[in-house]
Amino acid sequence: MKKILLLICLLITGSKIFAQQNYYSQPISKDLLYGANAVIRDEETSVEVKDLTDVVYRVKKVITILNKNGDNMAPIVVEHDKFKAVKSIKGEIYNAVGTRTGKFSESNFEDVSGYDGFSLFNDFKIKHYTPATEGYPYTIAYEIEYQFKQTLFFYDWEPARVSLAVENATYTFTCKPDFNIRYKEMHLPEKGQVTTNSSGQTVYSWRLTNIKAFRSEPFGEAHLPKVKISPQSFSYGGMKGAFTTWQDLGKWEYDHLLINRDQLSPETVTHVQEMVANITDPKEKAKKIYEYMQQRTHYVSVQIGIGGFQPFLAADVDQLNYGDCKGLVNYTHALLKAVGIESYYCVVTAGKTQKTSMMKDFPGMNQGNHAILCLPFKNDTTWAECTSQTIPFGYLGDFTDDRAVLAVTPDGGKLMHTPKYSADDNLRSRKAEFVIGDDGKLSGTMVTIFKGTDYENREKALTDNNTDRIKGLKSAYAINNVTFESVDFKEDKSPHPAITESLKLSASDFATTSDGRFNFPVNPVNRLNTTLREVRNRVSDVHIIRGYTIYDEITYTLPKGYHLDSKTIDINIDKPFGNYTATLTLNGNQLIYKRKSQLKQGTFSGDTYQDMVDFFQTVYDADSYNVSLVKNN
Repeated sequence: MKKILLLICLLITGSKIFAQQNYYSQPISKDLLYGANAVIRDEETSVEVKDLTDVVYRVKKVITILNKNGDNMAPIVVEHDKFKAVKSIKGEIYNAVGTRTGKFSESNFEDVSGYDGFSLFNDFKIKHYTPATEGYPYTIAYEIEYQFKQTLFFYDWEPARVSLAVENATYTFTCKPDFNIRYKEMHLPEKGQVTTNSSGQTVYSWRLTNIKAFRSEPFGEAHLPKVKISPQSFSYGGMKGAFTTWQDLGKWEYDHLLINRDQLSPETVTHVQEMVANITDPKEKAKKIYEYMQQRTHYVSVQIGIGGFQPFLAADVDQLNYGDCKGLVNYTHALLKAVGIESYYCVVTAGKTQKTSMMKDFPGMNQGNHAILCLPFKNDTTWAECTSQTIPFGYLGDFTDDRAVLAVTPDGGKLMHTPKYSADDNLRSRKAEFVIGDDGKLSGTMVTIFKGTDYENREKALTDNNTDRIKGLKSAYAINNVTFESVDFKEDKSPHPAITESLKLSASDFATTSDGRFNFPVNPVNRLNTTLREVRNRVSDVHIIRGYTIYDEITYTLPKGYHLDSKTIDINIDKPFGNYTATLTLNGNQLIYKRKSQLKQGTFSGDTYQDMVDFFQTVYDADSYNVSLVKNN
């Protein structure tokens, strides 16, 4: 409490200095300090559309960094490319007592390529600067002005973040009366206003004040205040258009970004036609074409020209043998078209930790960051991820599963939904036969089957060399002194793929000995290693985005002359969000351990979270159970 009061006093002292600079005139409220690593003191974001190819975007921001955890909010990153030019940057830095300790301008920023590790071509660049500071709190005040040469999309306004409080933030969007927009307000305490200024322009405005820091909650989603804006008429890269629906937008994308980019050379067309000439099943034909594409190409990112939205020509990908997600999807589409199979180029928001769908009621070009392919077979819609050289045809995995995507067709855009992998689909099933020797050594075999999105947990091992395989297995199975005597992987490359991992292993001193007693962990291969932290006054619902099921069965053959000297296990927990069972039984000289753990996809009341904390703790304790063997008299 003393530290907090001292911090407030320092900020009050500093506020006088900022008052002279017209930055702010009030100290930070105690309420805003709670849970915050930084506070936006004042932020003014303004967008002025002068015409379809001239947009002025300005940001004025004052942010106070409160502690070390807030340092990641201090760097200033400015993106620019052929459609977005930086006109000016200037700023100042203040210490804890409000004394200015530095100034900066555009010349202080390092300008680097936006190379992401995958991009072969890229005209996207980044200016970045991290203010030099000492001690906490410190404050950064800066202004940036950009000029946009397009009106196809506008950035979302989302000033609040996890662990970031907002004292005051405003957003204004100014345009001529005939420039029509649609906007979507999300999680705002107050609706925006629409007015007309003295020049007759339409002004849309929003304001946030005294927004407490959102906190990160396990299995939770922070519903941050946000405004999305989308135009009706626009210009992009010399191309004009208009849309109010996903169908309109998809039609424009097809007519301006995709049409005639699926042409292939006559030689390639003839080759793929001959390749599938003896295959009658359309789906088998498509599988053959997909695998041909995988063998011929590799993925690189391409971000030049209008590369952010438009794919490479299919003929170029065919000749060069590489492409980004857009180019490889378009190329696969072209190959399928050559053999008479229909497919749709689809835009998706990809990501493993979140499933973000295209908004049904709000079409916009700034939704989506990846492309995949849809093959609308009758009663059997099939999806294809075209950037991997190894995954099976018809399998998407957890990067693009279970979300609404935009299919771009000759008739326009339409929203479709990618496949969902249920808790039963995402299966890991393991069976082990182990022997405990007289010297405490463990030896035996273990077979594990990985299915659904869990298939991806072992997919890399298929192409790893032996050294990397062993390294990965030792990380996955943290058994002391383990040696893998033989390793084998078999892959089922059906649309519902599976990998079977077969291991022969041994581990010296697995069972520790003391006074004629053996002790060893009953579950050495699949323990829950973490529990859930307690969260008081939880705000968000419990949101499990993807379920799974894990089965384990381990049979231990005990050394002769020993008997069990610990309790058996019989645990059964069944909750709406998941279940767990564990049993340990003795049958002659064999100790049989069985475990099932399942988490179910779904959204549950925030009140459920405490049940989840208790559930995870019980699983953690049960998984950590040690067996004790005692020598017979």
